[in-house]
Amino acid sequence: QSRLYPPRSLIAVTEPPGVIGSARMRSIIYICLCLSVRPQMQTVTLIPGDGIGPEISSSVMKIFEAANAPISWEERNVTAIKGPGGKWMIPPDAKESMDKSKIGLKGPLKTPIAAGHPSMNLLLRKTFDLYANVRPCVSIEGYKTPYTDVDLVTIRENTEGEYSGIEHVIVEGVVQSIKLITEDASRRIAEYAFEYARNNQRSSVTAVHKANIMRMSDGLFLRKCREVAENFKDVRFTEMYLDTVCLNMVQDPTQFDVLVMPNLYGDILSDLCAGLIGGLGVTPSGNIGANGVAIFESVHGTAPDIAGLDMANPTALLLSAVMMLRHMGLHDHGNKIQTACFDTIRDKKVLTKDLGGNSKCSEFTAEICRRIQDLD
Repeated sequence: QSRLYPPRSLIAVTEPPGVIGSARMRSIIYICLCLSVRPQMQTVTLIPGDGIGPEISSSVMKIFEAANAPISWEERNVTAIKGPGGKWMIPPDAKESMDKSKIGLKGPLKTPIAAGHPSMNLLLRKTFDLYANVRPCVSIEGYKTPYTDVDLVTIRENTEGEYSGIEHVIVEGVVQSIKLITEDASRRIAEYAFEYARNNQRSSVTAVHKANIMRMSDGLFLRKCREVAENFKDVRFTEMYLDTVCLNMVQDPTQFDVLVMPNLYGDILSDLCAGLIGGLGVTPSGNIGANGVAIFESVHGTAPDIAGLDMANPTALLLSAVMMLRHMGLHDHGNKIQTACFDTIRDKKVLTKDLGGNSKCSEFTAEICRRIQDLD
């Protein structure tokens, strides 16, 4: 029987004396016990996104249903609109949903081609102060790549650095872009990285930087990492130049565990690490924000060329949703879904084209659902 439903022996010993033979009383007690151990439903704001986004979002919802995950979906569109004073903002109903649920799952978004239109991903990060981007990169058994034992996590400061959006023309033909590094943001991301390492039984944190060249900006980031490391003596701390990390990463990724870095470095290095395990199509991602807000996402593109053709691979969004479940404390559901997904990939019989097979997205989804039911 499922762990959500207590065995009959438990019901028998909890029945009051004199009513053992009462079928009605047994039914009432059974229902009460089931309700008492069944996880409470939690609302998640679903942002299907563009292109293949709605298809892979539908796949995730079907798999969650098969796993009896206690999630209620509240679907929202986040395409930016102009608010008072001409400032870009996400639609009020989407912000209200996220403010209430605190948890979001997001498919790929396209940025409309229009003068001055902001990046949708950057707008979401700024709106909800999503300061930490977390990407676990773990080799998937059965999906062949040049590397078979990758197991690391990149943690990227998500709100400043070269992506602060401070650019201007000095004179015609000369543009200046400001790299903003602050003490508070550097300390916050360093603390998150060390806490993540400790809470997830990770042994080391590597600070990635170029303080030898950018002595003030990266120097400040590195200094905050060193200070925070003093409070986490159980986690080994190392520091390494970005170019050295890239060189060592492709030679032997097993030497790394958790890596923390400023925004631009994280954007580049996290994609490099995704390439080690097979690409963005199999890489999960989560964005952790202030005040308990978190948005989990697929980081691949919208793939408009295959949108609506039932060819999309939902693995990245599904594994991001598994991250979400664990963030919400629903570890059993997350483990069950991840096991079914990885078993499907390892078996190699029902795979989408990009994973080396010829199956449709719907067939891949159905196979994962079948395996989940077999695990019950």
